[in-house]
Amino acid sequence: MTTNTLLLLLLSLLIAGGLSFFQYIYKAKNKSKIGWFLAFLRFLSIFGILLLLINPIMTKNTLETVKTPLPIVVDNSSSISFLNSNEKALELYKKIQSNSDLQEKFDVQSFQFSDDFEPTETFDFKGTQTNIDVVAKNLKSIYKNTIYPTVLITDGNQTSGNDYVYSFDAANKVHPVIVGDTTTFLDFKINQLNVNKYAFHKNKFPVEAFLQYSGTKSVTADFIISQGNSVFSKQSITFSPSKKTATVSVLLPADKIGLQVFKASISSKEKEKNTYNNTKNFAVEVIDQKTNIAIVSAINHPDLGALKRAIESNAQRKVIIVKPNEIKALQDFNVLILYQPTTEFKTIFESNKGAGINTFIITGNNTDFNFLNQYQDNLSFKMSGQKEDYLSVFNAQFNLFAVDNIGFENLPPLQNAFGTVTTKGAVSVLLSSKIRTIDTNAPLLAFTEKQGRRAAYLLGENTWKWRLQTHVNNQSFEKYDIFMDKIVQFLASNNSKKSLVVEHESFYNSGEAIEITAQYFNKNYEFDEKARLTIAVTNTKTKQTKNYDLLKGNNSYKVNLDGLKAGPYAFTVKELNSKTTYSSSFEILDFDIEKQFVNPDVEKLTQLATQTQGKAFFPDQVDALIKTLLENEEYKAIEKNIVTKTPLIDWIWLLVLISILLATEWFVRKYNGLL
Repeated sequence: MTTNTLLLLLLSLLIAGGLSFFQYIYKAKNKSKIGWFLAFLRFLSIFGILLLLINPIMTKNTLETVKTPLPIVVDNSSSISFLNSNEKALELYKKIQSNSDLQEKFDVQSFQFSDDFEPTETFDFKGTQTNIDVVAKNLKSIYKNTIYPTVLITDGNQTSGNDYVYSFDAANKVHPVIVGDTTTFLDFKINQLNVNKYAFHKNKFPVEAFLQYSGTKSVTADFIISQGNSVFSKQSITFSPSKKTATVSVLLPADKIGLQVFKASISSKEKEKNTYNNTKNFAVEVIDQKTNIAIVSAINHPDLGALKRAIESNAQRKVIIVKPNEIKALQDFNVLILYQPTTEFKTIFESNKGAGINTFIITGNNTDFNFLNQYQDNLSFKMSGQKEDYLSVFNAQFNLFAVDNIGFENLPPLQNAFGTVTTKGAVSVLLSSKIRTIDTNAPLLAFTEKQGRRAAYLLGENTWKWRLQTHVNNQSFEKYDIFMDKIVQFLASNNSKKSLVVEHESFYNSGEAIEITAQYFNKNYEFDEKARLTIAVTNTKTKQTKNYDLLKGNNSYKVNLDGLKAGPYAFTVKELNSKTTYSSSFEILDFDIEKQFVNPDVEKLTQLATQTQGKAFFPDQVDALIKTLLENEEYKAIEKNIVTKTPLIDWIWLLVLISILLATEWFVRKYNGLL
């Protein structure tokens, strides 16, 4: 409390005392005990009011003991129960968590993890994924700038996330408690299957299988790929203690159109503890035919190769690059990409009037715009001989098809002739152009649809730089290639606009995120933010139906169907206001990744302990773990002096006391006839 405050308090005492004495003692004719009592009440009231006006700060010092946190993190995934270790894991947790010496030294806190991380003291061991990396990330966030140990009760078999060995903070010791039987059992396992999602009818598609053996003797196993009662491939493979892995490559025929589900299995005459990991189902969608695309160009340019690579990233597409005078039958192609047309393209434009092939026209510095004005009527060009760089501006209201903004505003500019481009008729603009910071309001990428014929226009060359930049930004060409594939998909189809567009996969693995997205457009083909979309999902074998609502996101509606059991499903998406529906199907393949293990991953958990200068323990060593934690002198409780400063005006009881004093004074005066 400052000197000024003390002086003000002293002055308040004098003022309160003086006023009370003057009113009830000095002016009183008869000095009675009641007068002294009333003076005392008035003194307290005035002094209390003056205290509130001065509002001194009351400082309180308290000592608080801060213990070192001890997170006990339990693996709640189903692999723990599959290895028959759930009861042991619970026993270990309770023994560590309830230890009184640990509770005295540490702030013991309990967590669980599977695919996510959360605080809890109850465990059901039903998690569908094991992500130990998420433990490291959350502990770093919760105990930032703190030195603490971690007890990790797990089998170490991670099924998702980054490698956890180097994810934990090296300055904080991690003590894994390894649960699960470490005895080596004879076991065959299909580690991984590599297969494309799509295959073409009457072709053959490759399947690559990585097989693993655990055992102490030489054995022979059969690797079989089948569909129903039909066996497509059978191979005998020999394993031994020195040869514990094998890679098998098989070519399978794509004889049936549609989604085809196959089963890969490995077996022998030897008895195994876990046979679940001997089988893996996989699916391939067999497509009837490819989309053939011709890129027609009279010049050589890097754009041509970039376009071909981007389009052919989808196995359904086949692209050839030809000169205008080399193309013969237009009917052989589903889409024509006309790169920088000139008068050499005259024959193609005239032939296409009858053929009606959808076109994708790309302009640039070599384009003859007078020629284009004669042979198409969607855009009008008034161009000069000067070159200009055009940046792109994404139109979020574009609704011909669903497309994501891949960062168009930050992509390199495209080069085209300087001039004026105006649209004629119904033209949908996906990207408009900008010269430096000035919007031209002219199209850069636009689409048209007239009488069943579709066309796209990209007004600028050097899109190869776009593909390269997306790879720099994302370490992958995928976003650009998907963007280009959607353009080709739009041009390859002559279907009229649909008001309800639904996107989904043909098959999912059990345990994966099953997400279905939908877009609903009103009569003006604008995205309807007030649509009410529901989905009915029916298991075609059990006939059990579940209903869900689709939730609105950014320009789409989504539903997550996690939790569905393996099997074939049919579904219908319905917009409740217009009664518009979309029906299709998908299949969930039976594959529980948590049942692929027969032993804990002792090696990785030991590496984790070494990396963090901790120590790995087995269930029978839990007493040694507790002793290690108790004897470690790094973890000491810290006493902190907590200074609490409270303004007197925050004391509500002082105001209540002043009110009581004034009320009492009035009542006494009233009772004694002094009012």
